[in-house]
Amino acid sequence: MPRTHIERHSTDRIGWLRAAVLGANDGIVSTASLIMGVAAASAGRGDILIAGVAGLAAGAMSMAAGEFVSVSSQADAESADLARERRELADDPEFELQELTNIYVGRGVEPALARQVAEQMTAKDALAAHARDELGLSSMTAARPIQAAIASAAAFAAGAALPLLVVVLAPFEALVSAVPAATLAALALLGGWSARASGERSWKPVFRVVFWSALAMAATAAIGAAFGTVV
Repeated sequence: MPRTHIERHSTDRIGWLRAAVLGANDGIVSTASLIMGVAAASAGRGDILIAGVAGLAAGAMSMAAGEFVSVSSQADAESADLARERRELADDPEFELQELTNIYVGRGVEPALARQVAEQMTAKDALAAHARDELGLSSMTAARPIQAAIASAAAFAAGAALPLLVVVLAPFEALVSAVPAATLAALALLGGWSARASGERSWKPVFRVVFWSALAMAATAAIGAAFGTVV
C-alpha cells in the first residue's frame, strides 16, 4: 500500500498569518504607545486605563474594517481575472490551450509533452489550470476578507490586552518602565513566533519588530511629555 506523504507549507497559513501578526503587532505597539503618551502627560491610572481600553476597542474595529476592505479589493480583482479567463476560454479555447502549452514550455517542458499536459489539464478543469498556471491563483493564497478581518481584530485585541494588563498589575510609579519592558519582550516573542510560522530561521524579523516598535513608543512618550509639560 503506497504511503501518504503529508507536507505542511508556510503558504497554507499565509491568509490568516499576515493579518494575525499585523494585528497583534499593531495592538501591542499602538496601545503601549498610547499608554506611554498618556502616562508621560502625568495622567492617573484611571485615565490611562480608559485611554487604553478605548484604544483597544477603536483599534480592533479599525483593523477589522481595514483588513476587510483591503482583502475584499484583492478578492474582487481575483474574481474579475477569473471572469475574464472564463470568457476567453469560451470564446477561443484553442488560443487558450496554446497559451497554456507555451507556459509549460517556458518552464522547461518539451513542446510535445507540454501540449499533452495542457490538453489533459484543460480536459480536467480548464479554468483551474489557467488560474493556477497563468494567473498564479490557488485555493491556498486566495483572498478571504472575513477570515482576515476576524484574525486581525482578534489579534489586535489580544496584543492590546498585554500593556493594559501591565497598567493594572504594575506599581503606578513603575508604569513608564514596566510598559515598554513588557511590550518589547512580547514583541520579541511575537517576532520569533511569526518567523518560525513563516519558515524564517534568522533573527532579522525579531530585530525589525523590536526596533521599530521601540522607536514608536519613544516618539509617543516624547510627545506626551511635551504636551503634559505645557498643560
